[in-house]
Amino acid sequence: MSIILLDIGNVIASVDFLRFCRGVVLSDSSSDLQAVYRKYCQGELKIKFDQGIIAPLDFLCMIGRDSLTGNMSHGEIRERWQDVFSPMEGVEECVVALCRDHKLWIMSDTDPLHFAFLLTRYPLLRERERYYLSYEHGFLKSSPEAFQHVLNDTGIAADEFILIDDKPVNCSSAASVGIKSIRFATWPETIRALASL
Repeated sequence: MSIILLDIGNVIASVDFLRFCRGVVLSDSSSDLQAVYRKYCQGELKIKFDQGIIAPLDFLCMIGRDSLTGNMSHGEIRERWQDVFSPMEGVEECVVALCRDHKLWIMSDTDPLHFAFLLTRYPLLRERERYYLSYEHGFLKSSPEAFQHVLNDTGIAADEFILIDDKPVNCSSAASVGIKSIRFATWPETIRALASL
């Protein structure tokens, strides 16, 4: 029985950060929308938030003070930040199928606000044996250290794990420490690829 390290974003739930941007940007300007996207949804601030370096309240305050965003409470900003997910097609049935033959652990580059929201909205994330979350341990999956952390923390050999992730760089990082991976595109393709390993 292998241990699946299952990603969340664009594997369990699709992510639309532009939904957040449209919810907080004051103007209808596409350049303002893109500026907010670049500042908060990718790049250095997002990385630090995902690594647990920036606290949730500090992150919300930065957005609230930004001249491009509306005059909203921290609660309103948090709701818009969290409401960027939609379930992937077929995810619930396929996760049930995975759990018949494999242990299923969650491994995600995420922040505490997103993960708290996901736990309430996606019951299939609850009560897993282990969670490896970037904001707790400080490593992003684009770095081999994230996977080395899993190996060091568990004492389990790399060949016991299989990563399911949508990003090629994360799959390469896993491979660099000896962990097999499946690049996620759709759930049916992933289940077929898993059966052939």
